[in-house]
Order: sequence, then C-alpha cells, then structure tokens
Amino acid sequence: MTQRYDVPGLGTRLFNEAIRHLAERGVSIAGSTALRVRGRHTGQTRAVVVNLMSVDGRQYLVSPRGNTQWARNVRAAGTVELGPRRRSHDRRAIELGDDAKPALLEHYLDRWYWQVKGHVGELTPASTAAERRAVAPSIPVFELAPQTTAQA
Repeated sequence: MTQRYDVPGLGTRLFNEAIRHLAERGVSIAGSTALRVRGRHTGQTRAVVVNLMSVDGRQYLVSPRGNTQWARNVRAAGTVELGPRRRSHDRRAIELGDDAKPALLEHYLDRWYWQVKGHVGELTPASTAAERRAVAPSIPVFELAPQTTAQA
C-alpha cells in the first residue's frame, strides 16, 4: 500500500468533530456514521465520523485521505463499532486488495465527491477505471462483516 496521508487542517478537524457528535446521537448527515476503534498504541477507544457505503448489500469504509490514523487503527484492531452509542454494533473489518477497489471507489466518488474533492488522490467522478486503479493502493478500503462468535 502506498503511504499517503492527507492530514486534515484544524477547520476540518473541528467540523468533523461536530458531525461526529451528531452521528453519536443518531443524526446522519449525508451517510455519516460514528466509528469507534481501539487505538493501536494506547488501546483506548478512538472515535471518528466516516461515510458508511453500501454496495450490493455489503458495507464498506473508505479512507479517502489515505493511510489515516483511523484506518491504521482499523487495520490493527480488525474490528470496529459503528453507529450511535445506544444502538451500536460491532463489525469485523476486512481490508480489501487493490484489485477490488476501483469499482468501489467509483461508487464512493459518485456519492461523496462533493465532500472529499481534493483529498482522494486527485480522483473525480469522471476518473477512468485505469486512473482509479492507479490511485487504489493509496486509499484503504475495508469491507465490514458481522462479528462471528466462537462456538462452544
């Protein structure tokens, strides 16, 4: 994976924090949802707001800014907690290979380009499959699956 991380500025961090507080209370703005994940160094729960994408009945998380802190934490933890605290659900997070990403990036850009333009490896909704394929290694994408429980 290419190690690109488009670090958000102070204004973006403050805005995202406000949206996260709404998402924690069950208010979704254009598909936003609260994500909580165990920090890879501290073990403490870290909370962010993400766009939860559904394609063909499956759920995905896309990190348009690249190898962000939350993406690194998800990669290390392998599980996430989604949704408002009072109605949250745990999911396994499976990182996808680069070959699976171009089609999903097309869906993501169609839905959220207005929000992430300038932060998704110079892609636009008009980007070709080849352009999406070229940038795919720098954009972590995770498929979310139900938690499995061990059988006794």
